[in-house]
Amino acid sequence: MQGEQEKGNPGEVKAEQAKAARRRNIVETFLWLLIIVCLVIILLQGLNVIELFLLKGKWAVIGLSAVGVGLAAAAINGYLQNSKLKAAIRRLTEQQRKRSFHVTLDHSDSESGEDAEERENDPEWTEKVRFTAVIEERQRLARELHDAVSQQLFAISMTATAVSRTIERDWERAKRQVQLIEEMAAVAQSEMRALLLHLRPVHLDGKNLGQALTALVDELKQKVPMEIVLEVDESIVLLPHAEDHLFRIAQEALSNTLRHSKADSMRIRLIRLDNKVHMTLQDSGVGFDLEAKKQTSYGLLTMEERVNELGGQLQMISQPGEGTTIHLWVPMDGHPINSANV
Repeated sequence: MQGEQEKGNPGEVKAEQAKAARRRNIVETFLWLLIIVCLVIILLQGLNVIELFLLKGKWAVIGLSAVGVGLAAAAINGYLQNSKLKAAIRRLTEQQRKRSFHVTLDHSDSESGEDAEERENDPEWTEKVRFTAVIEERQRLARELHDAVSQQLFAISMTATAVSRTIERDWERAKRQVQLIEEMAAVAQSEMRALLLHLRPVHLDGKNLGQALTALVDELKQKVPMEIVLEVDESIVLLPHAEDHLFRIAQEALSNTLRHSKADSMRIRLIRLDNKVHMTLQDSGVGFDLEAKKQTSYGLLTMEERVNELGGQLQMISQPGEGTTIHLWVPMDGHPINSANV
């Protein structure tokens, strides 16, 4: 009995392991950022000592600093890619070990209602479902990081290398290259901020939905150039899992807008209509072909799944050049909403 107590609850052990991994990632990120800063400082000091190699003013500082930052970014990118590869191998190994769970899920539709209810009340089965959802979300984020941020960093490093070769013989071209580096860095920063929205805690840290949305928007206003207008009834209180789902939907919409829409403004509205909650998410961006996008967008599919799970209704309106509007209605009394009632 004592040995079993010392082992602790498996869920608690996993949670502690996850916390330890997050702490390691934070420390590694901090160290790499420190290395970049040191490289830039050393480079600038060196340029002062040799009088910028007789080059021209601030553009020389910016250009050669970009070289240092670009090379450091390339090194970090390689390190992170290697780390992600190792992490992916570990995840795939664990996923293979739990392959029997996937087989069980595939055949779940054929189970009787009693069997399904029994499974839903089984803590081990619930933990496996949660674990699978986490794995799928991590894989999606890994793909997004590779396709977006990683590619931008690689392009920055290549352009920075080109600056070092052209800065002496073609000053105007070097200036254009430095400007391109600045633009790509801004895009990478925007991509990273959008992806970081997905890494926020699912739970709202003691806030209700309105308060959590207000805090999120206030934070983003300090970091992104897009105007965000929030109209929210903070007296709205739903069950915790419903508030979590709606908060995640708002995060997904904000992330998509920041990364893809090229919008200069977004409006979020959360109000109560009788026994329903109505959320509107509207941006002024480029819009998209809704039918084509639905087939490939994991985020849009996830929004629909979340709303369906809550017994609500979701409506998306978008077309190229016209921006995007998302309406969703969620019941406050737990009774599913019919499409005719929205």
